[in-house]
Amino acid sequence: MTTRNGIHHVTAIAGPASRNVQFYTKTLGLRLVKKTVNFDDPGTYHLYYGDEAGSAGTILTFFPWANVAPGRLGVGETQETVFRVPEGSIGYWTHRLLEKGITHDAPEKRFGETILSFRDPDGMRLALAGVPGAEAEAAWDNGEIPVEHAIRGFHSVSLLLEEEGPTAAILTGVLGFEKIGDEASTSRFIVKDQPIGGIVDIRAVGGFLKPRPGGGSVHHIAFRAKDDAQQEDMVRKLRETFGIATTEQKDRNYFRSVYFREPGHVLFEIATDQPGFSVDEPLAELGNALKLPDFLEPHRARIEASLPDLTEQ
Repeated sequence: MTTRNGIHHVTAIAGPASRNVQFYTKTLGLRLVKKTVNFDDPGTYHLYYGDEAGSAGTILTFFPWANVAPGRLGVGETQETVFRVPEGSIGYWTHRLLEKGITHDAPEKRFGETILSFRDPDGMRLALAGVPGAEAEAAWDNGEIPVEHAIRGFHSVSLLLEEEGPTAAILTGVLGFEKIGDEASTSRFIVKDQPIGGIVDIRAVGGFLKPRPGGGSVHHIAFRAKDDAQQEDMVRKLRETFGIATTEQKDRNYFRSVYFREPGHVLFEIATDQPGFSVDEPLAELGNALKLPDFLEPHRARIEASLPDLTEQ
């Protein structure tokens, strides 16, 4: 069976939905590839952003609540979500963030790459990594960002943990990663030959406060399984080798998921690549219409009436 591992998507918590849409589609130039609801809380949007097709490894999703309290970063949480851009585009993005009044740090080197860290309007920790050769890859062109500077999917996520070892064992023993080195207090794990979403960094720091989930917090990280069979194999390894039980498989319409808490307390998901975001609307129309799962379709009128206007500023 061909292994197709790496990050599938990252899901975070946001404030007002319209502000979230404005930032990720206009400021960062991502495509809104799916507009649906939180299946467990259908009065709340679930918004998906990514590349043109909503490819695995490019998807950042949000549950937006207008009056959500700010989160607080702590041990046992995702620290930073990093996107890939062409190596020569860091200057463009530094200027763009300045122009838009977005809080950001000075560019720095990590593992030989230039990283530009910044925050979204809810304080979510984001960064851009300048990647050699990324300019030759296809990119979504919505007219907001010159295509030569556009984001090309995920580079990495970093986890802030009490200790490295137990989580590293899950990354290497189940999720297809291998450790390639350390830099300062950070250890890097990669999926070989997976340029998009193929890196997880672990920063082990004892004694930090526990996190307080809220606006700007990452809710969970999803890792890829090619199909149900590979997902089932990963679930079996978790159970038999590590004594970790997952949830039952949940149908999320665009992928099928299981969830578990890894030893460092971060919520992990294993999501199938299939069936993808074109299952209920054509590629050219992704993100245009509100899509509901079959069990919520009878309640569409009530749900639509409860959701906020995404065009409000």
